Amino acid sequence: MKRLLLVSNSTLHGSGYLDHCAAHIQDFLGRGVRRVSFVPYALADHAGYTRKARERFEKLGYELSGVQEGGAPRSALEAAEAVFVGGGNTFRLLARLYELGLRDVLRARLPDGLPYIGSSAGSNVACVTVRTTNDMPIVEPPSLSALGGVPFNINPHYLDPDPRSTHMGETREERLRQFHEENDVPVVGLREGALLRVEGPSVTLLGTTGARLFRRGREPEEFVPPARLDFLLGS
Repeated sequence: MKRLLLVSNSTLHGSGYLDHCAAHIQDFLGRGVRRVSFVPYALADHAGYTRKARERFEKLGYELSGVQEGGAPRSALEAAEAVFVGGGNTFRLLARLYELGLRDVLRARLPDGLPYIGSSAGSNVACVTVRTTNDMPIVEPPSLSALGGVPFNINPHYLDPDPRSTHMGETREERLRQFHEENDVPVVGLREGALLRVEGPSVTLLGTTGARLFRRGREPEEFVPPARLDFLLGS
């Protein structure tokens, strides 16, 4: 039974790192997990990123170690009780997952119920592909295919069109419509402050800000938390 907590953003305006989703993380991991393995590869400073995540998770009551700290990331992930994949650049993260063999480990372990927490880029790579990330491709992964933990894509940090804006580039909605000109994968536009909890056959939208669902050939649909989106697993 797959278990994933997919968060739009690590920091919400006016609060600290993971504050807005701290209670959801604790409820998701529960008391059965003591130690969390952290995947820091979305940022360049792995040690500094791991320290930041460790300090936050210790306050939540969990030990945290970076998968890189023992010099054998693949073995660390194979033995993980739970995993947290942090945000940063999605393309850099996915490239490292391929390079280190971690994508194969996660694809094998997720169906067996490994608790997976992703934030921003970490949520992107849990999906079918990373084609709906907001990030610049600063490196080139071997493929855009990701973990396939869920049969849909996410657009984290989703921004609604601003009718007052004088910006002449595409809105996020227009970019996602362009995605569906070429692809038939549903995309959940997760606003900052929103998250998805996947428990086996159920998907629940949680948080404070909601989401927009984009599907090929349909108008976007609005969902307000808490909302069940189980139908996405059959897409």
